[in-house]
Amino acid sequence: MARAQETFNKKEKEKKRLKKREEKMKKKEVRKANSKGGDFENMIAYVDENGHLTDTPPDPSKKVKVDAESIVIGIPRKEDYEEEEVADKTGKVSYFDTSKGFGFIIDSVSQEKYFVHISGLIDEVLENDKVTFELEKGLKGMNAVRVKKI
Repeated sequence: MARAQETFNKKEKEKKRLKKREEKMKKKEVRKANSKGGDFENMIAYVDENGHLTDTPPDPSKKVKVDAESIVIGIPRKEDYEEEEVADKTGKVSYFDTSKGFGFIIDSVSQEKYFVHISGLIDEVLENDKVTFELEKGLKGMNAVRVKKI
């Protein structure tokens, strides 16, 4: 029967592995011995009346009773809040590229520029056309939508 071939390199690797394991176990034991936590009571954290974490229990006299039925979960119905009236703004098309499908409108009152996409057009527009439009929040700011020629 042949003997298992255990070379010098294999023996050294095994020794290093065992030495590392022993060092790890020693470090673990030292951490356990020096730990301040210990029991469950030292690990409990409380929230005070201001919402801050603390290690002392809250004062029971400052406890506020909350009625569970008064808590509303969900989105209010559409009838519960007022719909804001959207007034049509007027302006002039400062730039529009039909091949790229976008342009800009300058508001006649505030002189602000608004982006307009071809999907937001009701009528076809060209540069320097007077238009009415509404504003909607877009990814990079306000966008003109429902754009009509005057």
